[in-house]
Amino acid sequence: MFSQIDQYLKTCSSLTESELSYFHSLLTLKKLKKKTMLLKAGDVCNFEGFINKGCVRVFYINEKGTEAILHFAIENWWVSDITSFSQQIPSKLYIEILEDSDILMIDFKNKEKLYKKIPQFERIFRLMIQRTYDTMMNRLISTYSKSAEDCYKEFILKYPSIPQRVPQHLIAAYLGISPEFLSKIRARIVKA
Repeated sequence: MFSQIDQYLKTCSSLTESELSYFHSLLTLKKLKKKTMLLKAGDVCNFEGFINKGCVRVFYINEKGTEAILHFAIENWWVSDITSFSQQIPSKLYIEILEDSDILMIDFKNKEKLYKKIPQFERIFRLMIQRTYDTMMNRLISTYSKSAEDCYKEFILKYPSIPQRVPQHLIAAYLGISPEFLSKIRARIVKA
């Protein structure tokens, strides 16, 4: 149950067996079914989750009622609303389970305990947030500087398993285009 998260942690820091054991004691494994809403706008996000198995999407709904997908998360990725979680304020986001998923979760209170007992975890989570920020900034720059076709090509190169796991209309929402336009892009790529 903890082998994947332990592998992830080893990329950030070296921890002793007792430190890992304490961290494991603060985690809760949630087995969630497809279409479960893990977080709804207006609720305070009280978790950070490491995906052992499955796929989720993080999105918001704008004033016109249109869904905008910020990102997908799959195995070995973290999922949360960092702003809501860290500030303990209502979220503006939704998190939906797209496949039956197993997610290891830590809540706000346990994370604070973890920081006090093993301060090294503050560095680990800081690195995680920096990676997330880098990914989001690169995506934002691509969105403003590249064509929809180039953004799609970049998406499938960077995340090759997601297009097989996520419906086309959700990928279109992620790219900010219509499903019909995405179909045209995919057809052009196949012909090229």
